Amino acid sequence: MNTNIFRSMSYGVYIVTTLDGRRPTGCVANSVMQITSSPATVAVSMNHDNYTHQCISKTGYFAVSILSEQSAPQLIGTFGFQSGKDTDKFAGVEYQTVEGMPVISDSCGYLVCRVIDTMDTSTHTVFLGEVVEADVFSTAPAMTYAYYHQVIKGKSPKNAPTYIEEKPEPVAAKYVCEICGYEHVAESLPEDFRCPICGVDASLFKKAE
Repeated sequence: MNTNIFRSMSYGVYIVTTLDGRRPTGCVANSVMQITSSPATVAVSMNHDNYTHQCISKTGYFAVSILSEQSAPQLIGTFGFQSGKDTDKFAGVEYQTVEGMPVISDSCGYLVCRVIDTMDTSTHTVFLGEVVEADVFSTAPAMTYAYYHQVIKGKSPKNAPTYIEEKPEPVAAKYVCEICGYEHVAESLPEDFRCPICGVDASLFKKAE
């Protein structure tokens, strides 16, 4: 089976948020879709291992912030490659609270949803949410999954529904971030270089063989 065909399907890049008690938390998702327009209903696919999954199950609510092509790439590093269980992902991130849910300000806008049903697979839960509030922050083009890979050159977290394991191809002078997989091509990395996705320094980059 050639799973590369899944890359031809259309996806966006979203940050799905909820609450851990009173503390905001969340993660990056790309499998979000509108189910109906009236009543407005969306579905979100979430890996069982994601801490956000546990928190949505407890609160019964979640929000979806739709990232734009102008959104800071560091948001993906913060929310996609760290666990909210032991990291305050919202430290230093501008956000608003709407209907009790945190939403990212640096985005196209948001949906706040109440969980009305779930469907489980062996690895993921699909949360069906009725939209209780929504608004637009920006008219910038929404970031697509293809844009993230082709322009930003980012990788997918292993818990993402669309994750496909890749065999690295040897490329001269290609440096790969060991935290988020970002690839940087250069003769060498400056000592003060930092990953534009997750922010780690050059010591955590490995030169591809």
